[in-house]
Amino acid sequence: MILVPDLTDIEKNATSEAERRIARLLREIDGDPDAVAFHSVKLRSHTYKQQAEADFVVLWKKLVIVVEAKGGGIRKHEGNWYSIDRRGDWHKLATSPMEQAQSAMYALRNILREEGVGWFAQEAVVITPDIDSPPRSVEWQPTHWLARNDMSIAELTRAFDKIAENTQKPPANRKLARIDDLRTRLFGHFTRMPVIDAQRGAVIEEQNRATAGQARVLASLARNPRVLVFGGAGTGKSLVLVEAAKQEADQGKSVLITFRSPALEGFFAPHVIGRDIDLLPFDRLVPTKTYDVVFVDEAQDLMTADGMDRIDGTIVGGRSAGRWRMFLDQNNQAHVDGQFDEDVLEIVTAEAFPVDLSLNVRNTRAIVHTVQEYLGADVGDPGIVHGEKVRWRTTEGDSSLAGAESVAEELVADGVRADDIWIIRTDSSAPPENTKRGFVVTSPKYAKGLEAEHVIVCELPESFDEAGTAAFYVAVTRARVSLDMVFSREDKRRIQYLVRQQLEKN
Repeated sequence: MILVPDLTDIEKNATSEAERRIARLLREIDGDPDAVAFHSVKLRSHTYKQQAEADFVVLWKKLVIVVEAKGGGIRKHEGNWYSIDRRGDWHKLATSPMEQAQSAMYALRNILREEGVGWFAQEAVVITPDIDSPPRSVEWQPTHWLARNDMSIAELTRAFDKIAENTQKPPANRKLARIDDLRTRLFGHFTRMPVIDAQRGAVIEEQNRATAGQARVLASLARNPRVLVFGGAGTGKSLVLVEAAKQEADQGKSVLITFRSPALEGFFAPHVIGRDIDLLPFDRLVPTKTYDVVFVDEAQDLMTADGMDRIDGTIVGGRSAGRWRMFLDQNNQAHVDGQFDEDVLEIVTAEAFPVDLSLNVRNTRAIVHTVQEYLGADVGDPGIVHGEKVRWRTTEGDSSLAGAESVAEELVADGVRADDIWIIRTDSSAPPENTKRGFVVTSPKYAKGLEAEHVIVCELPESFDEAGTAAFYVAVTRARVSLDMVFSREDKRRIQYLVRQQLEKN
């Protein structure tokens, strides 16, 4: 069974050992290929009411099971319910564990039905792994309270099957939930995208929310052996990749994440630490080693016959029959590094299930509109982040690095940390370096696939050919919070020419 989040995160974040024990068992259950167990991990922000009241939400054979887990002892005395800890101390509960599970079940049911999912069967279950015999009551069926004797893979599977066999029957003349829709909605409600730093401003908080599109892609990745994920810069492709790779590794599969740009290794490494996931740039792949699942980020950089043949050799069963996920941006970014062959993409697309990420979760509305206006590139709907306007700075003479550094100093004077500022020289392909003033100066080649909170773009490429346009595209789509453009008057005229070109195309 798929766990969301994976067992490593549950072990770290669960509030009780009982939840950890249940999670370990759930992961090993394989009686339903569509089964998913969502654990209520409380992160630093974006908590949801329905999760605060349920320890697990399990999708099992078209049935939604809401589980309340209680470790230690449970006892009812003089009409009140108590939990008993390992020291023997009694703690009064506001309601019975079953009432807690049922309350969460009804809340989740109402939320999903209000969203138009339709009718689906749901049950509330209590699991108390530390007591021998569950309490009996006319308020619940005996099958719905599990105890110590049920704490094995076989017994828990049997218990879920029995609950599913005797669950509610669909009412007449009611719209029924499609299993795919129900599964995707659950991914949407209970999946959190990786949080790097959720406490550094409203814009960053807003961007960390998982979108409906990301949930749909995660659900598709879990069910399909070969998936091609299309999305413009800023639509969250790499974050979805991370979560999907963790789920695959959690199922005991050997997993590889590969990419062309070495700079991406630094992005992925903190997210996969402690997990059995190999993280290797494309040029360091071992020809003789194969993996159960292969993830390719920025796949447009490797979309050639030779690149795909090399990927083919890393997958158990090969590219046509194995399990892989490729994430790519077909916009101008495809021409910054590596090579891109449309004919090869057509072949690869025929081998996979294609899905799209269409909501920009990185860039502000102003940045998205700038990219669309000047380059005609689709970087998704600017539906999440409002943020600041793009600031245009015109310099006398050449648009130099010195001018960009002056803008960076203004940002620092306004309270921005120097570490959060990138200066991107669009006419360069040099690796990142620090100026004497402490600012990172990089190029589109090394910034591609990554992001910074504040970006200053300077030194336009000499020509807006495929490579030059691609470099400009990458540079202006790296910013999460603010974007400053430092250009000369001549650069301004060339930018205006780009706009005219887009208008003529339309």
